Amino acid sequence: MQTILGSGGAIGVELAKALNVYTNNIRLVSWTPQKINDTDILFPADLNETDQLYKAIEGSEICYLTIGFDYDITVWEAKWLPFMQQVIAACARHKTRLVFFDNVYAIGGNHVNHITETSPLSPVSRKGAVRAKVDQLIIENVEKGNIDAIIARSPDFFGPVKHKSLMMGLIYDSLIHNNPAKWLCNADVIHSTGFTRELAIGTAMLGNHDNTFNQIWNLPVATEGLTGRQWVELFATVLNKPNQIEILSHEAIAAIGLSDTIIRETHEMLYQYDRDYYFDSSKFNNRFDYTPISNREAVLFTVESLAVKAV
Repeated sequence: MQTILGSGGAIGVELAKALNVYTNNIRLVSWTPQKINDTDILFPADLNETDQLYKAIEGSEICYLTIGFDYDITVWEAKWLPFMQQVIAACARHKTRLVFFDNVYAIGGNHVNHITETSPLSPVSRKGAVRAKVDQLIIENVEKGNIDAIIARSPDFFGPVKHKSLMMGLIYDSLIHNNPAKWLCNADVIHSTGFTRELAIGTAMLGNHDNTFNQIWNLPVATEGLTGRQWVELFATVLNKPNQIEILSHEAIAAIGLSDTIIRETHEMLYQYDRDYYFDSSKFNNRFDYTPISNREAVLFTVESLAVKAV
């Protein structure tokens, strides 16, 4: 049994598709799980309830944690660390291996100029501090031999499921409504962005191959680092829309944040947008002799998928 905690999100949906290559014994866990593959086993649960969390993990060989709490620092500080403590305890009890789909918030400052698996935990935001504590908790339990685990890291991402993708809101939604695309701080620095399908394929590969556990892995992302301006041009070309961009300054973002919760919560993360932010997945690519999908192919797939949904 391979179990996905948080199966209804952008990554969880794609991960269920990717895991079907390796097994037809997949358990999907969320508030109201929906089948992705015909053989999926649905397990409705409130994962904030400890007994339900333990039952969701019981019997699982591998547990993939793709859950995302509300993008609110007060929620993150209250929930993430206690939740991960319970996940680790449940995995230890049931002898389940853990694959944690993580972001790179724990890496801050100029360390984001070139993000590898050896980049130090160096948070410069409250959200980053939360994720650093979560990462450290996993690492400590691996070192103590309590669990086998993978920290699978991803940068910002985009794909056909637009929910929680800042890029899709800033660029795709703006262009599709014939408005200029928006970008944060500086459109002329690199901003690596992952593609949800590719990230999910990488996560499934890590969970189902030898000698991948008890390590940190950067998930596969196109090696070509595009700037914000280049991302807008790429989407505009594929959408056949005018290539127009509006740059939001720190001050403008702060003002918008007074009425927009997501933008307000993004403000402390602007160090990812005012300097080069390059995500290096060479370790994964070399281990699996893997070439990630190009940025253009990923954008084309996303746009075509959304066009089909709209019909």
